Amino acid sequence: MAWILLIAAGLFEVAMAYSLKLSDGFSVPVPAVAFAGFAILSFGLLAVALKSLDVGTAYAVWTGIGAVGTATLGMIVLGDDVSPLKIASIVLILAGVVGLNLAGAGH
Repeated sequence: MAWILLIAAGLFEVAMAYSLKLSDGFSVPVPAVAFAGFAILSFGLLAVALKSLDVGTAYAVWTGIGAVGTATLGMIVLGDDVSPLKIASIVLILAGVVGLNLAGAGH
């Protein structure tokens, strides 16, 4: 169950970052309020997941989902530049998250 909460927390982090972008420096009220709500949900779910997961692995997964999800969303939805280096970097983040999970699997 902790892993499901952690994945949800990471997805809410992506929504938080997207809302922050849409808020235009907190000048657009609805996305600004959405940002705050998503932040509370993301950090809250992370806190609950940390009750039973190793902090290093959980934090890496949470930030990895956020980084990969936000970068991908930016490229697909917001028109951010796409390059082979960006794609390779996303793959490396994913490999690091998987590696941390495998390293902690024996515990």
